[in-house]
Order: sequence, then C-alpha cells, then structure tokens
Amino acid sequence: MAESITEGTLKQWLKQVGDHVEQDEEVATIETDKVDVSVNAPSAGTITELLAKEDDTVAVGQDLFKLEAGEGGAAPKPKSDAAPPKKEEKAPPPSDKKADAEAAEPTTPPPPKKEAKEDPKPAPKPKDGEPSASKPKAKESSTSPPAPAAAPGSRNETRVKMNRMRLRISERLKEAQNTAASLTTFNEIDMSSLMEMRKLYKDEVLKNHDVKLGFMSAFAKAAVLALKEIPVANASIDGDSIVYRDYVDLSVAVATPKGLVTPVVRNAEAMNFVDIEREIAALGKKARDGKLTIEDMAGGTFTISNGGVFGSLFGTPIINIPQAAVLGMHAIKERPVVVNGQIVIRPIMVVALTYDHRLLDGREAVTFLVRIKEYIEDPRKMLLA
Repeated sequence: MAESITEGTLKQWLKQVGDHVEQDEEVATIETDKVDVSVNAPSAGTITELLAKEDDTVAVGQDLFKLEAGEGGAAPKPKSDAAPPKKEEKAPPPSDKKADAEAAEPTTPPPPKKEAKEDPKPAPKPKDGEPSASKPKAKESSTSPPAPAAAPGSRNETRVKMNRMRLRISERLKEAQNTAASLTTFNEIDMSSLMEMRKLYKDEVLKNHDVKLGFMSAFAKAAVLALKEIPVANASIDGDSIVYRDYVDLSVAVATPKGLVTPVVRNAEAMNFVDIEREIAALGKKARDGKLTIEDMAGGTFTISNGGVFGSLFGTPIINIPQAAVLGMHAIKERPVVVNGQIVIRPIMVVALTYDHRLLDGREAVTFLVRIKEYIEDPRKMLLA
C-alpha cells in the first residue's frame, strides 16, 4: 500500500478455512480510500484460521489469516475438517433466534393465564352477546384496510454504509469547494471538422494500431498545446509559492461502479493521437476491472472530464485539487448556427473550464478555452502549433 494509507476495510474473503492456496494466490481483498488491494498467500499451504471478518477495519501489517505450509495433497483433509466449523458458524444464528423465540414465549404465557382466569367470568357474556363480540372484530377489520390504502407504494428505507472510496471522494470534492476560488467559463465548439477527420481515419487507425480513434485524444492534444501557451493552467499552489511544470500529466475522469476515479496519462505532451487513445483505453479498462494501482492515479496536473458520454449538455466540473483547472466535455447535439451569414445545422459541443481564480485570471482562462475551440474546429492547426 501507499505510505498515505494506514488502514482499510476487509471487503471479501476469496478463500475459507480448509482451502488450499498456492504461493501468491489471492486470498482476500482490502478496500482502501483509493484502490482495492489484494492480499496474497506468502507460500503454498492450507488456511487454518481467519483472523478477521468481512467489513472489519484492518491496519497495515496486521495478520489476517493463519497458513499451514504444505502441498495440495493435504488440502482435502482440512476441507473435510473445516466443514463442521462452517456449519457451526451458521448454526449459532438459528439457535439465537430460537432462544429469542423461547425468551419471547414466556412473556406471552402470563397474559393467557390471566385471561384463563378471566375467561370463566366473561364466558357467559359471550354466549348471550356473541354478535356484540363479532362487532368489535368487524371494527378491527374495518380499521386495518385504511392503513395500506394510505400508503399505496413502498415506504421502505435501506441504510448502506459508504465505501471508503466514496467517503474519500466526498472529502476531496468538499475540500475543492472550500479551498479553490472556483469559476467556470463556457464556449461552443463546432465538431464538424473533427468528426469528418475521425470518419476518414478511424478504420485505418484501428487496422494499423488496433486502437479506436475517439474524440478524447483530440481534446487531450488540444489541451496540451493550450497549456503550453497558458502554463499557469498547468501549475498549482504550494504554500505561498506557485509550482510551474514543463510536463503535462493528464488526469482522465473515469466512472466506475464505486465512484469517479482519475487515472493519469503521464507526459501527454510527448504523445500523438494514437498513443493517447491507447493509454486512455488501457487505464479505462483497469479502472472498470478494479485493477488500478496507487501509481496509476498519483499526481496529475490537469483534468479532462467527459460527461457527454452520459448525455450531459452543460455542467460545471469540480477542480481536482491541487490542480488549477479542469476541462469539461459534453454531448454533441445538432443545432442551427450562423456560418457566413447563412443558418446551417452543425454538431455542437458545449465545453466548460472550471479554474482556480487564485491562479488564473479571466483573460487567461477564456484564452485557454478559445484555443481548445480553435484546435478542435480545425485539427490541422495542431500540426502547426
């Protein structure tokens, strides 16, 4: 684990008592606030005892299980020995329920005894007034229907504990809001030229490089060139100093079942379209498979987030502290626009740049976004930059 991680949550046991494992075989998964970490067997052997339960908080260096060294041949015996404990573990809950039921039963008998004593007294009354006894029952039955009628739909609530990654994301987002002087500027981009270029070359790129040519590589390259012109957008605040960088490490936002992660494309300034697409695809796959490491997400000098893949038309992305800015891409929609005095239909994308006003002034932020617009509307300019 990274030095910043001191503890985690035992997410899942992949092996149980009596199971045989090979050396370096995954035994359990620990969830941290950044990534999931696998716990591997130090040597081949049979698991004799689990020292922690799922959802327990475990510290770095803590022993999690006991392992009896040995080859696979000895595995079947421990498994048969391990079967009873599993049954025993399942048995206690029912026994507890029975105990609870038995504990509940003694509380019910006392009233019946009282009722039994009282029965002889009211016994004669019910005989004479049986209809009267049936009337209260009718009232009770008439009072029960209104309850369900008042709540036609389900009113159930489920409380689920937040996983460590979601908690960390919450902390980071709130930290960004409280720390940066965030401001967002918008612009519109005519995607016609880029879409035409992609249409012409996507098959060739796929055939020659086995990579799908998308829009992210173009926006990443445009951002790299714009960051060279506006270097403060690639900088960060450290105490009372501003740290400028000659390299560009692009953080690319990727949605996963656990939450949003931002793996980093390192030294993007030295990559071409194909290199960027290949790296983004590889990082995206690792993120979806839950295989990202701390190193994959560490650092990052500028972030690109593409909410357009989910249909977002407008949005104000949140800065990934301590970065200075984040570029937000959105969905492409055909809209009427004026070109050379004529109204024509063009595919338009709205882009947003949220920036830290402590570092960037409005002139620099707007200039940055205009450069992105110019490069995307005429990709050939990127060859001349």
